Amino acid sequence: MKKIILLVLVLSAFISCKNDSKSNTNKETITADGVEKTSKQNDGLTLLKGDFIYFADAAVLQTHKEVYGVIINEKMHELNDQIQKYKVEVTDMVPVEIRGKITPKPEGEEGWPFRVEIKEILNVSKPNPQDNEVIKVGKE
Repeated sequence: MKKIILLVLVLSAFISCKNDSKSNTNKETITADGVEKTSKQNDGLTLLKGDFIYFADAAVLQTHKEVYGVIINEKMHELNDQIQKYKVEVTDMVPVEIRGKITPKPEGEEGWPFRVEIKEILNVSKPNPQDNEVIKVGKE
């Protein structure tokens, strides 16, 4: 009986002295609002790269994942002026990089599910002519 009690005491002492690696790990959690972010990352704007078009009072930015309706304002008109030198047809889309604020479209309004308000224009580049998949219908 003494041997069993001694064995239980030694076993419990051994288990209680065990260094639990799960509870003693010091993992640093980085949050989205961490101090490591730059001022540009803390301003609430999103970097978007895609094809832009402004035609007949409607502006659209098509990224690889989403299509956004663009809020027509001064920055949108500035971007439209910059893309004119790359357009051959009025329906050509031009690759751009912008920073903007994304908001859901208001209830009852027609258009894409999300809108973007352009706050900063980063880059406008020449379209790749091989990406032109426009089907033209005309009279011959």
